[in-house]
Amino acid sequence: MSIFVEARIRGSLDELWRLTQTPDLHARWDLRFTDIEYLPRPDPEQPQQFRYATRIGFGVAVQGCGETVGEKDGANGERTSALKFWSDDPKSLIREGAGYWRYVPTDDGVRFFTAYDYRVRFGMVGRAFDRVIFRPLIGWATAWSFDRLRLWIEKGIDPAVSLQRSLTHGVAHSAVAFVWVYQGVVPKLLGPHADELMLIQQAGVPGANAAMCARLLGCGEVAFGMVMLFAFHRRWPLLLTVVLMIVATIGVAVNSAPFLWAAFNPVSLNLTVVALACIGLLAGRDLPSARRCSRKKPTGGA
Repeated sequence: MSIFVEARIRGSLDELWRLTQTPDLHARWDLRFTDIEYLPRPDPEQPQQFRYATRIGFGVAVQGCGETVGEKDGANGERTSALKFWSDDPKSLIREGAGYWRYVPTDDGVRFFTAYDYRVRFGMVGRAFDRVIFRPLIGWATAWSFDRLRLWIEKGIDPAVSLQRSLTHGVAHSAVAFVWVYQGVVPKLLGPHADELMLIQQAGVPGANAAMCARLLGCGEVAFGMVMLFAFHRRWPLLLTVVLMIVATIGVAVNSAPFLWAAFNPVSLNLTVVALACIGLLAGRDLPSARRCSRKKPTGGA
């Protein structure tokens, strides 16, 4: 059940080490933490202790501590940093844990991977919540963060910009998907609405078949909206949306011109959807993705 994540990063090991071992830089790319602070270390021979915090919203933060229990250089320039962590914060699901980071040079960069595990509090409820929700989520957050770090090193994209682009793309993509599903369900499958039937008939469909045609269109729109949700990082659904909205607007203008100046008209709806799709396309370039990281530990160990 331990969490394993590996990223292949085209960059120098020294730069990767700096961005992962410097507390304020680490906190910038790692979604799991909002603050990391090294504590004073009077004796350099003693482990380096640190304090961390993660804001979970509504002004609430979960705090904990940890220490680096070993750093060593290996053969072929490899480096390993081991650590343990714990939290006395009663809000924290994690009670204590341990893990390591490993840096393995390759011909074109660095294999950067981590493995860690932890114990939880709150008894059986805590273990069930961890297994079903928290552990998959923190594993995803680790992988997403590693890819955000990769983009910072390989393409110079600041982690804050990556987060902003991801949020912008997510909102735009979800909004477009919602419109497809809503327009398929409400005025077509639940009705069909009289305006939908009139538009279909004015497009040349006989009145006897208009209702069935509306329901078929509704099913298609719902299906396309659901595809958009599952193909979240794909560009083609947004591109196809732009094309279909423009074609639909032209079709209404040719066959049902009075609808263009109705109180709730297809021009305002379709052009708004086009704008949202374009925003999603612009923001969707070079987004971090957990799918680019390996989540399965190699057979025989890393």
